[in-house]
Amino acid sequence: MSVKILVPVDGSPTTAHTVEAIIAQRQRFTAPLVLLHVVDIDRLAYRMIPDFQLEMVREHARRAGENLLLLQAEKFHLAGLATTTRLEFGAPREVIPRIANDETFHLLIIGRRRQGELRDVLFGSVANHVLHHVSCPVLLI
Repeated sequence: MSVKILVPVDGSPTTAHTVEAIIAQRQRFTAPLVLLHVVDIDRLAYRMIPDFQLEMVREHARRAGENLLLLQAEKFHLAGLATTTRLEFGAPREVIPRIANDETFHLLIIGRRRQGELRDVLFGSVANHVLHHVSCPVLLI
């Protein structure tokens, strides 16, 4: 049985730190990593964008997401780690747990933004939400 490891990525400093941490411990990750980027459709649904331009905005977001995944995959490749990439649309806090659970991943590695405990308690974070909604082990970085 092949081990499946899911690593959600975006363009944030948190993701950069997470990637660096995984690469620093690369000998522990022999299975290919699945890099997942979720285009947050809630952020695309800005009310001032006319309906006829929504598809153009969505296409631009798709291309930007694909480029981000290629850049992240290249970092892992240069470190000798195998990856596959995956682009999804939706709310990250919903899409990440759905994929992790429905596709029976064995481990999820996610970075946690440290914006303050009070903010996390009041508003939550994607990492916190994911941690409580997946059935596989989660490595928080």
